Amino acid sequence: MQSNRRHFIASAGAAFAGAGTRARAQGREPASLIESDGTLTSVPGIRVGHAVDPRRPTGVTVILFDRPAIAGADYDGSAPGETLGVMLQPVSPLDRIHGLLLTGGGPMGLGAVAGVVEHLESKNIGYDWGVPNVRIPIVVGAVIDDLSVGDGRIRPDPALAAKACETASNDPVAEGSVGVGAGATVGKMFRGSGFGGMKGGLGTAAVRSGTVVVAALSVVNAAGDVVDWRSGRIVAGARSADGRSFADSMAVLRQRLAGPNARAIADAPLRATTLTVIATNVKVDKTRLTKLAMMANTGAARAVRPYHTDGDGDQVIAISTGEIERTDLSLTVIGAAAAEMAATAIVRGVQTATGVDGWPAVRDIG
Repeated sequence: MQSNRRHFIASAGAAFAGAGTRARAQGREPASLIESDGTLTSVPGIRVGHAVDPRRPTGVTVILFDRPAIAGADYDGSAPGETLGVMLQPVSPLDRIHGLLLTGGGPMGLGAVAGVVEHLESKNIGYDWGVPNVRIPIVVGAVIDDLSVGDGRIRPDPALAAKACETASNDPVAEGSVGVGAGATVGKMFRGSGFGGMKGGLGTAAVRSGTVVVAALSVVNAAGDVVDWRSGRIVAGARSADGRSFADSMAVLRQRLAGPNARAIADAPLRATTLTVIATNVKVDKTRLTKLAMMANTGAARAVRPYHTDGDGDQVIAISTGEIERTDLSLTVIGAAAAEMAATAIVRGVQTATGVDGWPAVRDIG
C-alpha cells in the first residue's frame, strides 16, 4: 500500500506525456508547454463544452456528468462570484450536483446558468421534487470579470450556455482562449501605474495511476503573475512599462510595502479570479471533498503570485464521480496529486492563450 501511494505521488510530479505532446507536435502550442497525460474529461463520466461570444472575447465552459456528481468546495477568495455554491458546504443535505458553469461577464454573467438548468431539465435530469413532471437540476455557477476586454456590455447569456451544453463531450478539453478563458487576463494589479498585463486562459491537466484519475481545470484571471511552480520562473504577468520584461508583481509589492504608494494597486473586489475544478473517479464523500478542495488550493498558490488577494474571487470546486472505491487510498495522496494538477493547469492556461489587443499572450513574447 505504501508503495502504491509513493508511485501515485511520483506520477503526479513526473514529466507528463500525452495530450500536451500531441498538441505541440501539431504546432499549436509553445515548445515550453508543461505536459499532461490528460484533461478533465480523462475522469470517466465527465463532459466539457465551450462556447464563445463572437462579438467580444467572453464565453462559458460547462461541465456535465453522466450521473449526478458528489461535490465540495473551498471559497477562500474575498469576493467569489457564484451561484448555489453555498450548497457545497458540508452542512448542506444535498451532496450531488448535475452541472457546473464557469462564465465570463462579471456578476451579471451568472445569469447564463439558467441556460444549463433549462438544458438539463429538458432531458429530465435533476432531483425528483415530488411534483409530476418536475425535476430540479442543481447547477453551480462561478464567474470571472472580463468586462475590460472589448465591449463590457456584452456578457454571456443563457443561450450561450445552452450552446456549450450541446457541444459538451468527453473528448480531450480544448485549452487557452476558449470558453470562459476567452476574456481572461493576468498581471493587471499595476496597470494604473503603467505596467501592462497579459492574456490569461483556460488550462487542464490530469494524472493517472492504474484505474485512478485525478484531474484539474483552471481558468486564470489573476491580479498577479503566473509562475512555473517547478522553477519559480514567471511565465505571464505584469509587464514593464516598455513591455520588454516582467515587472515581477511580488517585487513591486515589496517596494511599496512601506512607501507612499503602498495602496496604489488595482485590487477591487470581483475584478480578479482563478477558478479551479478538481475531479477524480475515486469515491469521496462531500466532507472530504471539501478538504480535497482546500489541498488543491495550495497548488493554485504555487502558480499564482500573489494569490488570495484582498479583492479576488478565487474558488476551488472538487468533484467525485464515485466510479471506483479505494478505501486503501488516503485523501492525502489524492490531494497531493490534485494540488500539482491545479498548478499545472494554471500554467497551461496562460501558455496556451491567444493574445488580444492590449493583452499579449505568452506566445507573443516568447
